[in-house]
Amino acid sequence: MAWNTEETRRRLKEAAVVEFAAHGLAGTRVERIAARAGVNKERLYNYFGDKERLFATVLSDELAKIAAAVPFDELRDVGAYAGRCFDYHVANPHLVRLLQWEALAYGDGAVPDEDVRAAHYGRKVDAFRAAQADGVLAASPDAADLVLMIMSLTSWWLAVPQVSRMVTGGDDLARRRAAVVEAARRLASPPTA
Repeated sequence: MAWNTEETRRRLKEAAVVEFAAHGLAGTRVERIAARAGVNKERLYNYFGDKERLFATVLSDELAKIAAAVPFDELRDVGAYAGRCFDYHVANPHLVRLLQWEALAYGDGAVPDEDVRAAHYGRKVDAFRAAQADGVLAASPDAADLVLMIMSLTSWWLAVPQVSRMVTGGDDLARRRAAVVEAARRLASPPTA
């Protein structure tokens, strides 16, 4: 019987998402990933090299998923864009956790695939900057700051759910989403004449 390499890689990556989101890079054990995937841990080493490269692969894949699911090419309604980002994070809370674990593992140092990721963020900033130049978005704050603020608006609820609950007194997702949409619109809308 032939070994289905792609299926095995997929199962290992899915198991790794769960383990890394729960335990971080340092706390995750290769044995747990392999057991969750139903695969010998040697396959993990054969396909990904080591735990650090698997973490980088998993995070890269997850970032590609959000980029595909929530394109930023149409910014006529930045509130709607922020709402779609919020929805994605609600449906995929593991992404925020993976990014938090990455921050803990690497601190302010360079992360794997940083050049590729920085280029992606640069294209997003350029799109926001172009929307500002066209008068679609407010000229201030700076496009790079605006991108980071909107990213924070849409994900911080899930990054610190306990703080979100304590501050807002609940977990009404529809109300939270409406607040994110309104805040993004207020933050980015050009002043009316």
